[in-house]
Amino acid sequence: MPKSMMMLVNPAAGRTTSRNALGSAVEAFCFAGYSPTVYFTTGPRTGTELAARYAHRYETLVCLGGDGTLSDAIAGLMRIPPEQRPRLGYIPMGTANDVANTLNLPLRRPAAAAEDILAGKPMPFDVGKLGEAGYFTYVAAFGAFTEVSYKTDQELKHLLGHAAYLLSGISYLPKLKSYPVRIEYDGGVLDEPELVYGAVSNSTSIAGLVKLDKRVVALSDGLFELVVVRRPRTLGELSNIVSGVLNQDYSGPSMSIYQTSRARFQFQEPVAWTRDGEAGGEFQELEIQNLHHAIQFIR
Repeated sequence: MPKSMMMLVNPAAGRTTSRNALGSAVEAFCFAGYSPTVYFTTGPRTGTELAARYAHRYETLVCLGGDGTLSDAIAGLMRIPPEQRPRLGYIPMGTANDVANTLNLPLRRPAAAAEDILAGKPMPFDVGKLGEAGYFTYVAAFGAFTEVSYKTDQELKHLLGHAAYLLSGISYLPKLKSYPVRIEYDGGVLDEPELVYGAVSNSTSIAGLVKLDKRVVALSDGLFELVVVRRPRTLGELSNIVSGVLNQDYSGPSMSIYQTSRARFQFQEPVAWTRDGEAGGEFQELEIQNLHHAIQFIR
């Protein structure tokens, strides 16, 4: 009896190579005794609706696309009762591939990624809850450059990859804005008068550019990394931030990282957030929670 599998495919991901990648992945799964049923996404959030409606019928859900497609799939799984959620595999075909880099998955090699899924075992994976707005897989953020990943032109992403994010980010430098915010977290309270960036993440890679220490980040420990960047006052402070990001040294006064299972943000006015690189809504108050071991991720 063939084993059941739902494949959720974004045909637009990764320089439009996902369609070509599908055949080799399906072949690997079929030879291993699976009977894959393929569902194509047709636009933003359609993956969430497909996963929420159909995934409970299958033993395994495999997502083929970028981090946004994976995020949509996980958001759909979270709408299914925990006992009915299938285990999740990921074939990364996107641009930034933050989750794949964190998990050390084969990038844009669908046959190799499929073989890894077949040989892998489910591991518990924490998921973030973004207030009442939904869920996130690896990062929720506000402030400097958070708009870059989802406002960067898709064709530019396809042509230039990571460089597209850098080129788009440069255009935001003159418009750098600071945010007065009060943050409650497990370790206490931060009253920050001038944050330029804040994030709650469960990843060692953010936007394909910022790298966090793999010795610190664990994907199933019930804790997120709370990242705050304060407004640089001098070129030296700005240089220290850049150097800290490149060298994974966050001990300077302008940038700090804390670990927490939840975080509550209070702003003076509504602030735009991104969720896994996509627009996540505007909030004046926001509670973020770690949903411990919400998903069984195959790796």
